[in-house]
Amino acid sequence: MTTIKLLPYFKKNTIEAGCDEAGRGCLAGPVFAAAVILPPDFKNELLNDSKKLTEKQRYFLRPIIEKEAIAWAVEAVDNEEIDKINILNASFLAMNRAVKKLKIVPEHLLIDGNRFRPQTEIPFTCMVKGDGRFFSIAAASVLAKTYRDDFMAEIHSEFPNYDWDKNKGYPTKKHREGIKKHGVTKYHRMTFRLLDEQLKLDI
Repeated sequence: MTTIKLLPYFKKNTIEAGCDEAGRGCLAGPVFAAAVILPPDFKNELLNDSKKLTEKQRYFLRPIIEKEAIAWAVEAVDNEEIDKINILNASFLAMNRAVKKLKIVPEHLLIDGNRFRPQTEIPFTCMVKGDGRFFSIAAASVLAKTYRDDFMAEIHSEFPNYDWDKNKGYPTKKHREGIKKHGVTKYHRMTFRLLDEQLKLDI
């Protein structure tokens, strides 16, 4: 097996925070984002883009990241806010909230993706597929994903008809069948296409 070599930083001798989000493509629940400042000598052979890890690996890595990070924060933007400002702006907002929550102010932000709308004066660099290139973004992707999965598992117990403990709110067949049969919940994103067929939903 080839070891994935992630980079420890983009700018040397700089307090750098990696930022990533989870849940953009979901039909229900918030979008979560994390910001992580790692020490420059941080190394972990398992850490990678959270989408390339198993659930077990993500939850194994989370306490390691939280323990070894210089600072980390996780924030969310709920489905009602998403419907008001759209998912792209909500993703930016969640990342900004996570950055502002850090106990140490970073000197530079590494943003996963090709766009960002900052709410601070902190310089930033966007990195396409950055979660597979830099440790700090990969760490942020793991935190954002696991905290969001925890949230979806929690609300699954409140609304068990949508299979959220397994699909985490993504548009799976079972999720859409649940919407068709039981209607929508207070956690659904009403501006999203909730069903394949354009049917009127009972709100």
